[in-house]
Amino acid sequence: MKKFFRRLLWIIVIILVAFSAYAFISGKTFLFTAVRYNFANIDDYKKFSNNTVSVATPQPWAEAADYNKISYPDTLNALLEELGSVALLMIRNNEVVYEKYWKGYDDSSKSGSFSVAKSITSVLIGVALKEGKIKSLEEPVGNYLPEFKEGDKAKVRIVDLLTMSSGTDWNESYWNLFSVTSEAYYGNDVYKTATGVNMKDKPGALHSYKSGDTQLLGLLLEKATGQSLSDYASQKLWQPIGAEHPALWSTDKENGHIKAYCCFNSNVRDFARIGKLMLDSGKWNGTPIIDSTYWAASVKPCGITDLKGNNCDYYGYQWWIDPVNPEVFYARGILGQYIIVIPSKKTILVRLGEKTSKIRERTVPKEVRYLINWGLRG
Repeated sequence: MKKFFRRLLWIIVIILVAFSAYAFISGKTFLFTAVRYNFANIDDYKKFSNNTVSVATPQPWAEAADYNKISYPDTLNALLEELGSVALLMIRNNEVVYEKYWKGYDDSSKSGSFSVAKSITSVLIGVALKEGKIKSLEEPVGNYLPEFKEGDKAKVRIVDLLTMSSGTDWNESYWNLFSVTSEAYYGNDVYKTATGVNMKDKPGALHSYKSGDTQLLGLLLEKATGQSLSDYASQKLWQPIGAEHPALWSTDKENGHIKAYCCFNSNVRDFARIGKLMLDSGKWNGTPIIDSTYWAASVKPCGITDLKGNNCDYYGYQWWIDPVNPEVFYARGILGQYIIVIPSKKTILVRLGEKTSKIRERTVPKEVRYLINWGLRG
């Protein structure tokens, strides 16, 4: 028995030495961080460096006369509890009609939003387009990022990034520690990681979800505006829409680049403001924040052929669309973070939590379907 354990110990030591040697020799030292933390969590902002997205004059939500008195289905509650929800909010006609919290969270508790940040980055592209910082979505990405000036990469346009049809070889694998997605999340040079991709398909021809496309949009925005993404978001979005609490946007290192594809950390009521902005066609209390034509295209299916050979009827410019109810669009994070907009009901739903269902109905997660059905009843 002692001989067995000695042999096992030697095997473990050899594996650890080999792993460490590979990490150092390949330059993939992010693997140490990835192994240490293992899985992503909604409080990962505490592990990373962050830039502050600042506020100005807060514009608190009004509470409806029937606040927390509307019907809330037991089946919905059971599902949300099963999936580790921490916050649920319904806004209707610009008033809070329902909210519920779990696990000690409240209306000011920060939570990571993961890929909801993709939709926020898309909004900022719309701002830059309106301001003329970006001239056209048909512009080559190489106009802003020198790594895309030559070869096949020179054919990639901004619109190709927005519709997740860049044609790059980015590997969108969340559970593979060695993947480029893990490197972007745990590494310290997201610029190098995002721009280091190679071309695989013709740009604009194949819709394939890639966090790298959004990261390139974030880097492009920083070049176009001459500001960090967090400063631009503060001045052009978070302050104009009256956010009540500063947000945190995680970076790859101290004073580094924003992780544009993920890691925007805020609370349920302030996330709902993004929904209100999009519900009101990119305007805030009548004042345009983003380009109106851009807004319309954002929430319209891109129609590009996807990996299953179907025309994409579920994704626009970094916003998801419900193929069953095409008026409904939503932002979506990997652990079940959602900002859902139902225009016909003037309703915004925000759910934050720790898990998502594996069940999908035409790309729509089970809990999103339940939430949409709840929102449509009123």
